[in-house]
Amino acid sequence: MSGQTSEDKPVIAGRTPIILEMQPGDYYWCACGRSKQQPFCDGSHRGTGFKPIKTTITEVRTVAWCACKHSKNRPFCDGTHGLLT
Repeated sequence: MSGQTSEDKPVIAGRTPIILEMQPGDYYWCACGRSKQQPFCDGSHRGTGFKPIKTTITEVRTVAWCACKHSKNRPFCDGTHGLLT
């Protein structure tokens, strides 16, 4: 498996945001970076210290989900991916 595997650092799932038009509802954003269903949780965090972040979307809107998993505005992209090495 590529990427970081430390318990305290998430795997970088991507280096650009995942931009999706979202319908109203509850979503569980993958915080560990291991999910095969990015940007959403598929349970791959089991056995790690990570838990998904529940996010409620209240109206149809375009969302830039963080894929690098290092955003300070999780679960949304804040451009941090541009600073990662």
